[in-house]
Amino acid sequence: MSRLHRPKSMVVNRAVTLAGRKTSVSLEDAFWRSLNEIASGRGMSRPELIAAIDSERQHGGLSSAIRLFVLDFYRQQIPVRKRPRSKG
Repeated sequence: MSRLHRPKSMVVNRAVTLAGRKTSVSLEDAFWRSLNEIASGRGMSRPELIAAIDSERQHGGLSSAIRLFVLDFYRQQIPVRKRPRSKG
């Protein structure tokens, strides 16, 4: 059985400033691009969006919080399908 070919995802480290403190965030390039798209769609900068995500996170690291935010954003774009009712 052959494995599916998956392109390598490049992790990009960027410095961000939150509440006056510099920190480093490591995300795959696709997440950085998604953050830019989401921020632009909301009329805000990427640093503003990251600060908003940071202020809402309950636990875990900032990189994980950003990934979950992006995942949730795109999941909300998918229409919810109603399950057919089972007979009986």
